[in-house]
Amino acid sequence: MARATSQLYDVVPIQPSVVICSCSHPSMVRNQPDSCSPLAVPGASSCHSPSMEGASSEARLDGASGSQTQQAARPPQPQPKKKKPEDFKFGKILGEGSFSTVVLAREQATGKEYAIKILEKRHIIKENKVQYVKRERDLMSILEHPFFVKLFFTFQDDEKLYFGLSYAKNGELLKYIRKIGSFDETCTRFYSAEIVCALEYLHSKGIIHRDLKPENILLSEDMHIQITDFGTAKQLSSDSKQARANSFVGTAQYVSPELLTEKSACKSSDLWALGCIIYQLVAGLPPFRAGNEYLIFQKIIKLEYEFPEKFFPKAKDLVTQLLSQEPSKRIGCEEMGGYEPLKQHPFFDTISWDDLHLQTPPKLTPYLPAMSEDDEDCYGNYDDLLSQFSNMQVAQSSSSHSLSPHESTPPPQRSSSNIEQYIHDLDNNSFELDLQFTEEEKQLLLDKQTTGNPWHQFVENNLILKMGPVDKRKGLFARRRQLLLTEGPHLYYVDPVNKVLKGEIPWSPELRPEAKNFKTFFVHTPNRTYYLMDPSGNADRWCKKIQEVWRRFYQRHQNPGL
Repeated sequence: MARATSQLYDVVPIQPSVVICSCSHPSMVRNQPDSCSPLAVPGASSCHSPSMEGASSEARLDGASGSQTQQAARPPQPQPKKKKPEDFKFGKILGEGSFSTVVLAREQATGKEYAIKILEKRHIIKENKVQYVKRERDLMSILEHPFFVKLFFTFQDDEKLYFGLSYAKNGELLKYIRKIGSFDETCTRFYSAEIVCALEYLHSKGIIHRDLKPENILLSEDMHIQITDFGTAKQLSSDSKQARANSFVGTAQYVSPELLTEKSACKSSDLWALGCIIYQLVAGLPPFRAGNEYLIFQKIIKLEYEFPEKFFPKAKDLVTQLLSQEPSKRIGCEEMGGYEPLKQHPFFDTISWDDLHLQTPPKLTPYLPAMSEDDEDCYGNYDDLLSQFSNMQVAQSSSSHSLSPHESTPPPQRSSSNIEQYIHDLDNNSFELDLQFTEEEKQLLLDKQTTGNPWHQFVENNLILKMGPVDKRKGLFARRRQLLLTEGPHLYYVDPVNKVLKGEIPWSPELRPEAKNFKTFFVHTPNRTYYLMDPSGNADRWCKKIQEVWRRFYQRHQNPGL
């Protein structure tokens, strides 16, 4: 384990000459603290921040101020040692954004791990982002709360700025939404409550985040949230009645209607984003979705969204109260009584608010209700029902291991080379092949597929071994897809209406099919579990064929002589 850990840092320390390029996806930045010790860069005004470490060129100019007599009159104060890049061993890249790269780093003197955000001064000045960098540094230095990424130190060299941030080892919340589809009610309640606590603290400081979304909510080593990315945050003025920030920022799916219609954001805009996130935790997708940003904005302005069936009733009521077009009518805003009514909502009945950060987070569990076409009679004890299948080798729901390449069954003897004997038609758009064909027969099968199978265009000239329609679920939503299992191996899925390849389930030694019932089956991969439903009720046949192809590929891979 120690060796594996050390490999994270087996890279050459980043040199000042390394150029950090821009990226078109700022949301990919793992932490977005945009500021450092005083920006000693040409063309940028200095901004003193005594609480932060930094290689400050301003300090070298103090002698020109005529204060030498004063300095001689008082004993010199010991200065903390300035950090520098050489003090760290840099490892893997954690994220990249428009103006920064975030890298895992270990401080050599202490062994502590940090997420160090590195910004190139020249690029910041060229893009006129100096004020954003300073603002984010200043805002992050204010925050002292367990549900926010912490800024520990800053330093700089001639070309770059470095921010030392807390390392949230479990990455983005979005990763887990994509992995399991949708959260069960206990998980949704807990993580929604932590976001509420974080926003209550943030707004008490007069700060609005303005880009709250699952990508900017990280999970610490013990699975508590840590909100990051304050590059677009704003601190409202405390000496006036200012309640809004007048600039267009944010991410399309989470943007509030007032930002679109009035070009301004307020504390209530963060509550709108909270409503979108709670919806996504339950449903697996954000409430406002469309083919492009313009269409998304139109849906937001018109409040055009709907709840899928099986959405938790109390969560539905809460989201409805958060997604109000009028900012002053959103539960949690000052006009509605502040955060107490929000925290007292029935959805949060079982939450103990005072020690939330000390509680053990619930295990992330997917929410998998039976859909209307499944119904409860399909969701009995499937393991008991398996006895009705003869010679079926499905991966039972109790299985927790990857497939073994040594469990393959011997091929049956064939008396004829007629390729039709390998093809088993299930219906018009479904069939599967026996895999005991020769190379010559494979070519004949491929020739037949090329000329007669309309799905051939999507499989990169690979022989289709099984195909059929499935409903591919993402959270509480399902879309009909044509699933194509081919040599390679590959698992393609195609939009059967528009005849468009939508994606591919990635193969690996860890891939594992699992049947939940007669209709529903899972395909587990390292980064995501795919939820599929065969409307004809042959989930077991899909699992059996995927297993057979898995064994055929990996057995041959591990034993090339076979």
